[in-house]
Amino acid sequence: MKNQKFLFLFTIISFLTFNNASFSQEVTMKKNTNLTDMQKYVTQHNGTETPFHNEYWNNKEEGIYVDVVSGEPLFSSNDKYDSKTGWPSFTKPIKDKEIVEKVDKQFGIKRTEVRSKSADSHLGHVFNDGPKEKGGLRYCINSASMRFIPKKDMKKEGYGEYLYLFNKDKKDAAAVKEEKAILAGGCFWGMEELVGKLDGIKSIKVGYTGGKVKNPNYGLVSTGLTGDAEAIEVTFDPNKISYEKILRFFFQIHNPTTLNQQGNDVGTQYRSAIFYMNDEQKQVAEDLIKKADKSGVFPGKIVTQVVKAGKFYDAEEYHQDYLKKNPGGYTCHKIRKDWVF
Repeated sequence: MKNQKFLFLFTIISFLTFNNASFSQEVTMKKNTNLTDMQKYVTQHNGTETPFHNEYWNNKEEGIYVDVVSGEPLFSSNDKYDSKTGWPSFTKPIKDKEIVEKVDKQFGIKRTEVRSKSADSHLGHVFNDGPKEKGGLRYCINSASMRFIPKKDMKKEGYGEYLYLFNKDKKDAAAVKEEKAILAGGCFWGMEELVGKLDGIKSIKVGYTGGKVKNPNYGLVSTGLTGDAEAIEVTFDPNKISYEKILRFFFQIHNPTTLNQQGNDVGTQYRSAIFYMNDEQKQVAEDLIKKADKSGVFPGKIVTQVVKAGKFYDAEEYHQDYLKKNPGGYTCHKIRKDWVF
């Protein structure tokens, strides 16, 4: 699915496999036991539909797409776009935690499979060739793995709580307009510069957190005696960028495998850490670290700490936007394109 040169291959494979597949095996469904042969083939046997000949590839109606087996909401029409591949494509799921990723080496091509968490349904694959301005991911999903709920029917079908996705101009439209993320990954100058360029970031500042003293300053923190880490506090719009996408980028721009060190900077103040704001962020961080370790793209085991967020102390003014004020200044951070998982 990722490259157009594979399009013909997958069309032939999906056609032959489906026409020869046997569905005599008894399959236990979570909720929907009245699946069509194609729905069973895709969700229970990891099948792939024929491109341009499936129900939702060109659907432009407002609404949400739910797991055809469990009914769990998966994707919104707000995040659907035409990828020219012939399969429904989305830039992000409604809830990152409802999507499970697995390495798929079928047909000699290494890809990332996506499955639904609640029903363990095969959905499709995710690639990193999506629209850059929306996070850079493309969730390429089989129509047969989903059921579409039009916006006008969402309330009567029990999905009224998701109407906020389509009514963002109302005060009560979205329960959360902004969220915060606190991350440590070495010198905060480089972290601030790169993360601050992501679409959906509303504001970002550098500071100190995780230590034992009140109102620490750079001089104290640099001794390593306060226990603080140099960190960034990111305020972001979850309707534009997810917490998981921020963390994935975080793992790309610093080395999460070096203990208390980033480049030439050594000390506990330069440790890799995620300071979670709530249980959901904690779960996302822990799950992502497991995926990162399993991916094999990093040079060693992930040593990033996952710690409950405490007080964040703003760093001195001359540290804020340091690399904007001092172009070409010191940084040990860069985007590693091969550290995508």
